[in-house]
Amino acid sequence: MSDASMIIVDDVRKTYRDGLFRRQKVEALKGVSFDVKRGEVFGLLGPNGAGKTTLIKILLGIVRKTGGQATLLGRPAGERAGRQRVGYLPEGHRIPQHLNGNTALEYYGSLSGLSMSQIRQRRPESLATVGLAEWGKMSVKKYSKGMLQRLGLAQAMLHNPDLLILDEPTDGVDPVGRAEMREILAQLKGQGKSIFLNSHMLQEVELVCDRVAILHKGKLRHVGDVKDITTLSGAETEFLLEGAEETIRGIIDKAAVLSWSGAGENRFQVGLRISAQPDVDRTVDQLRKAGISICRMTPRKLTLEEAFLQLIQTQTDDQSGNEQPTEITSFGAES
Repeated sequence: MSDASMIIVDDVRKTYRDGLFRRQKVEALKGVSFDVKRGEVFGLLGPNGAGKTTLIKILLGIVRKTGGQATLLGRPAGERAGRQRVGYLPEGHRIPQHLNGNTALEYYGSLSGLSMSQIRQRRPESLATVGLAEWGKMSVKKYSKGMLQRLGLAQAMLHNPDLLILDEPTDGVDPVGRAEMREILAQLKGQGKSIFLNSHMLQEVELVCDRVAILHKGKLRHVGDVKDITTLSGAETEFLLEGAEETIRGIIDKAAVLSWSGAGENRFQVGLRISAQPDVDRTVDQLRKAGISICRMTPRKLTLEEAFLQLIQTQTDDQSGNEQPTEITSFGAES
């Protein structure tokens, strides 16, 4: 892993104990390893119970890991000196109701070690950046959920951190607000900030993240560039073929057929799961050799949501209830 990594997670494990006399073990994290590089937007994905929140709490020193190593900005995770350079927006954060936008930033800014003069100097720009320039004197009781999310982002940015850890930053934000949030994250990235993003809104993650890690049942399933994960095996190549149906069906692999429909006399629209180029070439050669005309061939890239669901569904428990072993694969990333 690079010296420029802002976060390094190396074989991190966390086991909770529950039940009578705390004898029951619950493995929340099972040897997770990845890094977040300087200046990138990194997404952490996974279904409920995957271990995402536990991992964030370990990085921030809220929860102690059971094993492995984790560093934040070159320091052991949880160390005060490292946390001071981190801006954090927790999921479902609560801002005291007696505050307004201005006083809320004064409160959180003081917790981040800023003086009152520093807070008042930086506050207007922070509010303007998140679209709340006119709301500083308004009680947070009158803020919508989306506005509270924006104010939460403003407090996370106020002390000019090197790393932002954002837990569900677009929760409750309308489509216009989400687009504005994407612009803000792009600006922060342009300023050299690193952003560690946890979100269940996969479309948003696909639009803003450079790389993603996918957690499932405490294990890291995949980590790599978004564009590489969306072209994993299983992506569809769509063919418009002309020829005898019986001949076509005899050539193509039945297991690879995702869709089949008629498109005219002796014409068929066929979707095949053959994203690997050698398999595509082989299929084309076989069709042409049999005299089948290939009128059109269109590879269709998976969305991040489709790739995510595919990865999770193909790595579920077997019928005995035991988790099937899977190989952790890295796509386009150092590990």
